[in-house]
Amino acid sequence: MTITSLDFQPNQPIPAEFTCDGSNTAPTLEFTDIPINAKSLVLIMDDPDSPSGVWTHWMMYNIDPLTTILEQPFPSGVAQGINTFGEVVYDGPCPHNGLHHYVFTLYALDEALSFPKPPTRSEIEYALTGHILQSAQLIGTYERQ
Repeated sequence: MTITSLDFQPNQPIPAEFTCDGSNTAPTLEFTDIPINAKSLVLIMDDPDSPSGVWTHWMMYNIDPLTTILEQPFPSGVAQGINTFGEVVYDGPCPHNGLHHYVFTLYALDEALSFPKPPTRSEIEYALTGHILQSAQLIGTYERQ
């Protein structure tokens, strides 16, 4: 299973368009080789370089496993979780101190997830337990000028 972006190369800078210095829209992502028995996909984007600990910028769940391109507007049925900003949206890179790495982790699950309201990171992680078939990562960087 792989996750790549049509907007930036692995381990390279994320264009400003997808950050707080631009339109702050999510980059287009491409998924390949999803396990045939996957029932849903989960995507988590975080910043492990944040001085206050891992900072979650974006969480999406119940992505159809037949999805090969994830772009805005997002497909129906996809839901989002609460990021560290306390919002249910994509919040792009906006580091206050130097170069940061942004990790997009894609999980293939053996079931769809169900929450009564937008979940937190810990609620999504708990729901993933025992249901991950495979995972893949894409890392991009960003440093404010």
